[in-house]
Amino acid sequence: MDLRTRYLGFELPHPFIPGASPLVDDLDTVRRLEDAGAAAIVMHSLFEEQIVGEELATVRALDEPAESFAEALSYLPEPDDFALGPHEYLEQLQRIKETVAVPVIASLNGTSRGGWLEYARLIRQAGADGLELNVYELVTDPMESSEDVEERTLEMVREVIQAVEGLPVAVKLSPFYTAPLHFAQLLDRAGAAGLVLFNRFYQADLDIEELEVERTLHLSERSELLLRLRWLAILEGKVGASLAVTGGVHEAEDAVKAILCGANAVQVVSTLLRRGPERLATLRDDLARWLMDHEYDSLEQMRGTMSLARCPDPHAFERANYLHLLQSWRREGW
Repeated sequence: MDLRTRYLGFELPHPFIPGASPLVDDLDTVRRLEDAGAAAIVMHSLFEEQIVGEELATVRALDEPAESFAEALSYLPEPDDFALGPHEYLEQLQRIKETVAVPVIASLNGTSRGGWLEYARLIRQAGADGLELNVYELVTDPMESSEDVEERTLEMVREVIQAVEGLPVAVKLSPFYTAPLHFAQLLDRAGAAGLVLFNRFYQADLDIEELEVERTLHLSERSELLLRLRWLAILEGKVGASLAVTGGVHEAEDAVKAILCGANAVQVVSTLLRRGPERLATLRDDLARWLMDHEYDSLEQMRGTMSLARCPDPHAFERANYLHLLQSWRREGW
């Protein structure tokens, strides 16, 4: 079965890619991912805060009396909170490149322009085949408009693309933009080679006895895929950038849905953390079996066949589904 797909300009043997996660911190695990058939590997993110924090710490060490830096540093995580510091990240990238033959995609996580973006150039020099820019941001300033947020992100993306000189850049997006399709097209015109849907926002819980915020990371569930399917279906055919899905893919059937809606690549993390790197081989084999059972000759033959671009009136289609859903509920067991 022909499972080949194109993502960020790479021709991949199949769409399954280990997404950004701590799995890449261990080279033995990286080898297991490649042995299980990983089409490419995405490193976990190097955070803007890490780079800025290291720079501030250096300045403070050189200019100890400058107490203004102490307050700035207090808002940043401690270095020990990160498995890899900025320099160690670049070294690990080089080691992974020496270990595997598949494309290695580095990741930067940030929200603002500034000197930290110099690391995009250093990532390219370290040998990355691509770069994923994670623009995770929670805006709490009431004076900042959606247009301000989008323009800041666009400028940052343009700076990164300029810094990496031809290295393909994918932008990992939030689902909470006012007009995601419009913004995606702006990113496409800015030169983004790919769009990744979506990053998962950290959602804090509260300990009501201790009156503290509970910091708990929950792995994804299959139900999270639904939002991603909607926007894959809307974006497919409307942008030239590759489309990747991340979040909610645990079974081959989930990947089938994403590809039918237009995904070029399928990033998986939670299912690998739960079941191990070898889960990749099972997903690939199950996808091939599904295509064969449904008489497809190739993955490309089915990709995007359920996107809204194939619907003559997407707006009417969406409204009809909405109305039908609202009217379909029936009371049971009261």
